[in-house]
Amino acid sequence: MSDPTEPNRSTVDGADSAGPGLPVEVPASATGDADAHAPAIDFEVVKDEKAGVYEARAGGTEVAGLTYQAAGGNRLVLLATSVFPEFRQRGIATELIRRVLDDVRAQGKTVTLTCPVVRTFVEHNPAYADLIDPQHPGAGGGVRRS
Repeated sequence: MSDPTEPNRSTVDGADSAGPGLPVEVPASATGDADAHAPAIDFEVVKDEKAGVYEARAGGTEVAGLTYQAAGGNRLVLLATSVFPEFRQRGIATELIRRVLDDVRAQGKTVTLTCPVVRTFVEHNPAYADLIDPQHPGAGGGVRRS
């Protein structure tokens, strides 16, 4: 989705930050129980702030993305999740969403959901429901509880 050498890109998987625009690599295991949620393919998540996308990259190849818009300094609007067809049905979207939400939590931000895939993920993983901005929950309002 963009050039990996851009200075505004950073690798995200955890709460630590080397500063604006500097890559930070944290193993997926730092985001929780990695084995229980491991996708069928290993990938890193790269946040491209200029393009407004979290990219899932495996071996230097982009396999998925979650687009967003910054809404002020403390909130992201999560717009859409996509996985390239040849990489679907491997758990990549689920793990990408999990890592993005973990990054949002680590930054102390909230989210507005317009992506139905992210909304469904949060409905099935209520530990992330507190990240939804109560004043701006997005399409469909708050998360439905079972």
